[in-house]
Amino acid sequence: MRTSQREVRDFDKIMDIVARCDTVRVGFFDEEYPYIVPLTFGYEVSDGKLLLYVHGAKEGLRHELAAKNPKVCVEADIFNGYAKMRFGITTEYESVIGFGEIELAGHSDSVKGLDLMMEHCGVSGYSAEQCMSLGITSVYKITVGGDKLTGKIRTKDN
Repeated sequence: MRTSQREVRDFDKIMDIVARCDTVRVGFFDEEYPYIVPLTFGYEVSDGKLLLYVHGAKEGLRHELAAKNPKVCVEADIFNGYAKMRFGITTEYESVIGFGEIELAGHSDSVKGLDLMMEHCGVSGYSAEQCMSLGITSVYKITVGGDKLTGKIRTKDN
């Protein structure tokens, strides 16, 4: 990272940023260009790793790309506004980038992932086990090791 004073390496601080993000972007390998998809997500931490759960229809390009190459890049950010500076304007933000592997979740991980997603979205009292759309929804789990995760905070003061 070019400006090290903006870098966030502390895992707990990175998780604080993730907790406040509402969308994660997942980058897949494609033949000519990368393919990036913005997704709603749920998450948990296990053994020092970030586990992200994302969902969608059971078919489509991202499913094909995940099957070809499970290595992905994830990015999430929070826009905190613009700030005037002595020499212009800057964007204030917090962001997280990580590298990991994506896999199709089994039934129990799908239920857990959808429950975590609803919790992260602020929907309480919802159980994916009772969801009629569980049979038509694919849930993927992305595992990002703590050493493959970094954050960045940009304010007018740094």
